[in-house]
Formats: sequence, C-alpha cells, structure tokens
Amino acid sequence: METKVFKIGKWNVSVGVVIALLLGALTGSILTAKTGRAPMGVGNTIPLWFAASSPVQTGQVSFMNGFSTVAAKDVPSVVNIASTKVVRSPEGGQMSPFFSDPFFRQFFGDQFAPQQRMPREEREHSLGSGVIVSADGYLLTNNHVVDGASDIKVTLGDKREFKGRVIGTDPKTDIAVLKIEAKDLPALVFADSAKVKVGDFALAIGNPFGLNQTVTMGIISATGRGNLGIEDYEDFIQTDASINPGNSGGALVNVNGELIGINTAILSGEGGGNQGIGFAIPVNMARQVMDQILKQGKVVRGYLGAMIQPVTPQMAKAFGLAKPQGALLGDVEPDAPAAKSGLQKGDIVLAIDGQPIADTREFRLKIAMMKPGTMVKLTVFHNGTERTVDVALGAMPAKPSGKQSAESSPSAALQGLTVDELTPQVARQLGLPAKTQGVVVTGVEQGSAAQEADLRRGDVIQEVNRKPVRSVSEFSSAISQLGKQNVLLLINRGGNTQYVVVEPH
Repeated sequence: METKVFKIGKWNVSVGVVIALLLGALTGSILTAKTGRAPMGVGNTIPLWFAASSPVQTGQVSFMNGFSTVAAKDVPSVVNIASTKVVRSPEGGQMSPFFSDPFFRQFFGDQFAPQQRMPREEREHSLGSGVIVSADGYLLTNNHVVDGASDIKVTLGDKREFKGRVIGTDPKTDIAVLKIEAKDLPALVFADSAKVKVGDFALAIGNPFGLNQTVTMGIISATGRGNLGIEDYEDFIQTDASINPGNSGGALVNVNGELIGINTAILSGEGGGNQGIGFAIPVNMARQVMDQILKQGKVVRGYLGAMIQPVTPQMAKAFGLAKPQGALLGDVEPDAPAAKSGLQKGDIVLAIDGQPIADTREFRLKIAMMKPGTMVKLTVFHNGTERTVDVALGAMPAKPSGKQSAESSPSAALQGLTVDELTPQVARQLGLPAKTQGVVVTGVEQGSAAQEADLRRGDVIQEVNRKPVRSVSEFSSAISQLGKQNVLLLINRGGNTQYVVVEPH
C-alpha cells in the first residue's frame, strides 16, 4: 500500500513520504511558530510531580484486570484544545471549487475563472489535545496544535472551558507550553522516559477526531527513533497504541499512570489514520524544553560549530576506523567552539563525556540539549589514534550559518569525472573566496560512478585521501596510482566542506 503525507485537517496529500503530523480533526497548520511568542511567566518555576514511587500498583493492571485504574486516574489530566487561526483567502475569494479545478478548466477554459477580488480574512479551526502538568494550570501540547493561533479554547474533562495563553513554543521539538487560569487541577506525574523499554505497556490518551477522553492501549515498539524528517531534533518513542488526528499533544503513559511522552505524529497509509506506528516526544525532552521556556522565555541550545556527517562502512574503512560509529566532522567553522578547542575537519567524535556516540542523530541531539557554556569532553579519532578534547559549548545562533549535517552516500569510482583549474574568477562565481584552493568539477557523466557518488558540477575537490590538491596536475598525480582502491575526497560545495568516499564498481 502506498504511503503518503497527510497534513490532517487541511487534507493536503503528498505522495511518497510517510510521516503524517497530527494537526487535528478539522484544520491545522505547519510548524512555523516562533520561540517565546508570548513570554508570560518568564523566570517562573512550576510545581511538577515526578515519580518517586508508583502512583498505581503495577499488579493492579493486566489483561485480566484491565487498565481501568490507570485510565480513571489519568483521563482527567488530558484536555481538549481548540484553536482558531485567522488566514487571508487568495485573490478571487470563495467560489465553487469546480471552477478552479484544472480538469474542469481543461474543457471550459477560463470563462468561469473567479474574477479578481480583494483577499478576505477567514478563520481556520483546529483540534488537538494537551496535558495538565501543574495544578495551577500549565499545560504541555504540540507546537503544531497552536501554531499561529489567534484564539485557544481549553476544555477540561468536566466540561469547564478556559481561554488558553501561549507561554512559549519550540518548533524544533514541536513542544508548546500553555497556561489557563484555574486551580487544583489534576496534574500528571512525570516518569523518567530514559527508563522506557521496548515491550512495556503504554496507553495513549487524547481526543482523536474530536472524540474527547479516548484511551487506547499498546506497547512501546521502539525508542530513540530519529531521521524521520518530522522535527529538527528527534528522539521519539514509538508505540502501536492507536494514535489518530486530534491525539496531537495528548499523553502517552505507562502502566503506573506516569507521563512518558507527548503524542505527536503517525506513520500513515492512504487513509491518513492509525497504522500501528505512532511517535511521542519523550517527556524528558519535553520537560527540558518547558523548563527553558518558563525560566528564560525561549529555548537556547548548545552549539559546537561543525558540520557533521555519518560514518558509513566505506567512510570508516577510508579513515582506518575499525567499525562505522560516531560522527565525522566534515567542516569546522572559524572561531566557533569546535575550532577554538582544536577540532579539525576529518576528526571523528566517538564519545561525549565517556558515553559512546552511535551516529550523527545522537551526537547532534546531545549537543543541542546541553546548555551554552557547558564543558564537554569529546573522545576523537584523529589520524589513526584517539585523543580527548575539551570543548566549551557556545549558544546556537538564531540563524544558522548554513553548515548543517550532510548525509553522504557510498559512491563508486572516478570514471566519468572531469575537473579543471580553480581560478580566483571561477571561485568567486561559485561564491567562494578567491584564494580557495582545489580543482573544480566541470563534468559528471550520466550514470557514471561520479554521479553515483553525488559529485556535481561546481564542486571543488580540495583533498584526495587526506592530501591537499591545488591543481589539476596534483589531482591527476594523486589518483594515478590508486587503481581499484577506495578514494576519500574532501569537497567544497557552496562554502561547506564534506567528505565523500569513492568506491570502484
């Protein structure tokens, strides 16, 4: 069955991608809200409940006894969130959708096309869920549930309604903190989501399709899910508990009734509904984001100042690493914390503070979740040996410099690749400093090994097997003795450098 992206509510469909954000049963919006939109409560702390002991005895829940004890305790802590967003309709105003349908106009032309009229404002509505995390009215939900909302209505399980205020949002993790003016509310107890294990029972509580206070049951299918393209920072808990549109922002709880995650997305098929694969933001991540929003009105992340890329098996072999692990530094920004600590392009980070790093996702997430100024100890593989580097993290710039993680693919051989001298004039045309050294790729043969390696016209090759090349003659000399060996290239593409392994067919 074909999988698709459904922006639930607007019912926009895009074939070939499989992640569906749960934007509500009516209308929703994509992730565009800004951090600290309404910094009310900045500097405050709120009394949160954490699991020192289990509020529900595990023996009370089972397939024989059911999960009614957990449900009765936790359902009142999950609320319905209805948001309204003011949008401007396109020019031409509202007419029958048939008149603007390309199929209709193919036969009737533009004679029925809408006349030019001034755009007008309309109101879009969205439904989602939220979790009460303090007795005095603080709520956790997804950013996309309230993104751009001009009005937010929060309905409790006892049917009381309140106006919701956005205290702050973090689109990069899809977390939002709301406040309602109420007292003595039933707040959920926080668990330690790092202790969640595959196979644990889990209950999802929310308002799917606007059906208030719905509970579904499943297990934890996986932890640490990432590279899904949903958010900038992903460390999802995966569950097969049924999650559907309107569950966004709702609670994922364990059998003790403790909050372990905030439901946020589903893997969807043609219908856009539950396929048994749902994703929740771990409560540890949500709590950390919430704490920053409440204390300083925004989220500030740790910053290394290096472009990272995966260590593939081919890359590991080229660098002399025993197995593919860690994160390769494809580029290091001048004057950034990485450069100031002596880190270099070509270094492979194997561990942070003694904890091994499996891949780039884990590395990027751990650095981002640390506070600026944190001193971290990195274990680095450098020129065949390991060394330890101490780095004082900076604060991530509001506007990244463009040096982002690069996903390199295994490649083939250099046949089909042509290069030329890189003159100062050509360098400037490529947006590079005039003093940039290397050779410029002028041709990539269709279907060639170079194309499979994702080499492109305009790429500047600066190193061959870790040795600089400054001219076509040096490049030719460097590759003349390679034979059928793998080749490690450092390329500069638009000012960002990255490594590419070239592997013969």
